[in-house]
Amino acid sequence: MTGIKVTPDVQVTVRGDLPPVLAERAGRKVKRLFGLAHRPVLAASVRLSEYGNPPVVAQANLDVSGRRLRAQVAAPTAEEAIDRLDAKLRRQLERSVLRWEARRGRRPGVDPDEWRHDLPAGETVPWPEGVREIVRHKSCSLARSTVDDAFFEMHLLDYDFHLFTESGTGQDSVLYHAGPTLHRLAQSTPPGPHRLSPFTLAVTVSGQPAPVLTTEDAVDRLGLLGLPFLFFLDLERARGNVLYRRYDGRYGLITPAA
Repeated sequence: MTGIKVTPDVQVTVRGDLPPVLAERAGRKVKRLFGLAHRPVLAASVRLSEYGNPPVVAQANLDVSGRRLRAQVAAPTAEEAIDRLDAKLRRQLERSVLRWEARRGRRPGVDPDEWRHDLPAGETVPWPEGVREIVRHKSCSLARSTVDDAFFEMHLLDYDFHLFTESGTGQDSVLYHAGPTLHRLAQSTPPGPHRLSPFTLAVTVSGQPAPVLTTEDAVDRLGLLGLPFLFFLDLERARGNVLYRRYDGRYGLITPAA
């Protein structure tokens, strides 16, 4: 993996056999979007990853005056991935401005493109079942949020799901895209939607508690069910964890820090 400082403000990292001109193109496109941010962009990075077979994955991370903003896409070629990243990051920045205006008391406009997949849910690079493994383990403090705040955070960071602590119930929860409302909330031990903090998002609340599993059992279940991710409680602490499939076919694990 190589790093290239394309501009004074954009660090581009390349994984795979991609020509430097593509890294420079990605950096320039991201740099041009800085003017859309509602506050100064303090830092920016882009990562282009080629795994030997499609897709090529492009990811951008921006620090907008201390607020993290992320976009990630996949495409058959690096050129298409860069173009998709440019379009998605533009949408992320526009959403950020809408949220900023709403918090200042203004009436935000309607976002006609609330959420889009760049690949169908669960689509990854083929990877033999026997060699799938957890290659990334992220432990983080779960934010205490309402459903509405979790929804905004999920979209701002371009996640397919968002793990958080629901402020009304105190339960580890995951918000994701599914169901008739296009958004579903699952909790570790759901006490019922009437105890949730007030929210406005149209969301389906699951009445099923999260399964209690070891990490090894969670890996087996995710592979068996063919899902893009699995929300479960770890056997030791009974805290909410998410095991998910990466673009390269291997697994990532998110766990609460405390």
